[in-house]
Amino acid sequence: MRQLVSWVAGACVGFVRACAVVVVTMLVPAVWAAAVALGIRWGAANPWSWVAPFVLVCLGTLGLSRPVCRAVRFLVARWTATVVPAGYRVAGPVTRMSTGYWWNGFGYERTRRDALMDQRWRIRWTDPANWRDLRFTVIVPFTAGLVASLPPAGLAVAALGLGGPGPAARAAGALGLAVAVGGAPYAWRAVEPVAVRFLRASPAMALAERVAELTAQRADTTIAQAAEIRRIERDLHDGAQARLVVLGLSLATAEKLMETDPERAKALMREARAGAATSLAELRDLVRGINPPVLNDRGLVEAVRAFALDSPLEAAVTAEPQPRLDPPLESAVYFGIVELMTNAVKHAGATRARITLTRDGTGLVADVEDDGRGGAGIGADGGLAGLRRRLAAFDGTLEITSPVGGPTRARIVVPCESL
Repeated sequence: MRQLVSWVAGACVGFVRACAVVVVTMLVPAVWAAAVALGIRWGAANPWSWVAPFVLVCLGTLGLSRPVCRAVRFLVARWTATVVPAGYRVAGPVTRMSTGYWWNGFGYERTRRDALMDQRWRIRWTDPANWRDLRFTVIVPFTAGLVASLPPAGLAVAALGLGGPGPAARAAGALGLAVAVGGAPYAWRAVEPVAVRFLRASPAMALAERVAELTAQRADTTIAQAAEIRRIERDLHDGAQARLVVLGLSLATAEKLMETDPERAKALMREARAGAATSLAELRDLVRGINPPVLNDRGLVEAVRAFALDSPLEAAVTAEPQPRLDPPLESAVYFGIVELMTNAVKHAGATRARITLTRDGTGLVADVEDDGRGGAGIGADGGLAGLRRRLAAFDGTLEITSPVGGPTRARIVVPCESL
């Protein structure tokens, strides 16, 4: 009895899923059918009537290809836990050059608006993922769409046949009912292999996209390293170096005044000692900014807890015991959490935050949630985009969920074999 109830429940769920697959995959054929009907209706009155249906077919197919593919990816991931990567190219930052022109990754434009528009259209027409979506939109109605349509079509035949006169109609209705009931648990499953086969990038395309991604990461790393070196030079020049110069002058003056004005020399020595202590503190802060000592000594969890204690937010840290990771990996996750917390204070006006460090089957997961005003997004050239690119160097990911009004939830996932 329990197995029968389980099978009936599975059949009902399968029937609903098959209907969902039919609705999603048959959107574009519905547009084609509407265009054909429009052409037949206007065909006798105007010899040019085929132009409007043709335009409708082209615009409908192009406009619906990406939404249909996104819906299919969502359904497949939700029902089967099979993730089919979208693989869309992400627009890079638009940079103003010293010549006054704007570089968008493809060419130079006079204004930022023109550069963004040119970049958008170039990505739209040169991205292989868009052409994969278009191909899939044309193929899926005749493969997974037809298979998924068997249960609802069988139910429709059963409703018409069982209520119709004659044994032939009732036999057709019984056959339709058998097809609907027997195929309901399985008909929707055809969408998964079709999506994996036609929506996933080919090995050559995946390799080309990976090379392009690594090239961009190398450029980002070079820029980030140059900026960090300039920051260190500036901090040393304006801080510790200036104080050490003053310290040397004070010691030289004190040496000259040692015999003629001992009291003044002692005062200069005290000032020099205070200056040396201040310089030492600045150097320690600089070293801490490059790599916190607690991160080297005690690991990621303790470093995050120490940062949470010093943060202006009321921060709670929940962490599982973590094995020590490679120093570059720990540093990337730590400074990612620091940047997210800083953004929560600076931009979101948050007062409380929660940091969670856990492990999954493949790596480290860091969740940061705050009670700020929300509305955060990963722009093309913003700080969060830079953080995402830095994490991508370790095959890490950054996901942001930030509705207007809050709360903001950020998740950092970094693969690690040691976990």
